[in-house]
Amino acid sequence: MTRSTRPRFLMGRPEHFAVTYAINPWMDPTSWARQDRILATQSRREWTALRAMLRDLGGEIELVPAVPGLPDLVFTANAAVVLDRKALLARFRHPERRREEPHIEAAFRALHARGVLDAVRKLPEDTVLEGAGDCVFDRARDLFWMGFGPRSDRAARAAVAAIFGVEVVALELADERFYHLDTALSPLPGGEVMVVPGAFTPAGNDAIRERVGARDLIEIAPADAVRLAANAVAIGDAMVMSAASERLRAELNERGYRVVTTPLDSFLRSGGAAFCLTLRLDLRSARRAEVAETAVA
Repeated sequence: MTRSTRPRFLMGRPEHFAVTYAINPWMDPTSWARQDRILATQSRREWTALRAMLRDLGGEIELVPAVPGLPDLVFTANAAVVLDRKALLARFRHPERRREEPHIEAAFRALHARGVLDAVRKLPEDTVLEGAGDCVFDRARDLFWMGFGPRSDRAARAAVAAIFGVEVVALELADERFYHLDTALSPLPGGEVMVVPGAFTPAGNDAIRERVGARDLIEIAPADAVRLAANAVAIGDAMVMSAASERLRAELNERGYRVVTTPLDSFLRSGGAAFCLTLRLDLRSARRAEVAETAVA
């Protein structure tokens, strides 16, 4: 079987998306309820535009079926950690999201049955890790950055390292607005890393600087941080994000990236943006990439 070399993403249509509970500081169910129909329509329009943009950039899209009563199932980044065609299913902190788990597992078992994935694994019973939302792969350094504190356990580091066989750098999150790592850190294809320094403890910032040289560290200003500019999707030289200031756009342009913005304001009300709404399924570690290249040669 010939496997596609195009970037492949998992997404979920926002058919039932709404802010009906509050599990992070962004979420205000009362405010959402005042404009429920308008915001629901807006979310569908924004999601459709994001999917079209990813397709235009060469991406393939797989879908998780929407389920009534599970508004956050649309944030597929939280569903699992995926690398080298293996998926480690998420376990959620809050009961509102735990109800997603059987539906997520069914979707991943279906992907496995179709040959999209080689294996689907589960975390130890007492461990919480909210997928790629708190476990972001850095291809340039061949490691996972893993956030812990608000929504994931530090102990998950050992499980991720054992299953995927790569280094896992655990970073403690210190600002409740940046409750998942993917809201505050984004590794770029050229080796740069966008970060929101205030989202991490001093020890977390030290750990980042130990592995990322000053020239490759892009510190996101507060105005961009609260627009979740770090919650970006990289495809080649394109950086897909909800919004970016002229300053951030110029810095990324200087480094050879194209900034492609698509408004995601309705999803910001739930604390999510472009990265949260996608899960990359085709990422490979350096070791597996070398094996694949050798096989092709």
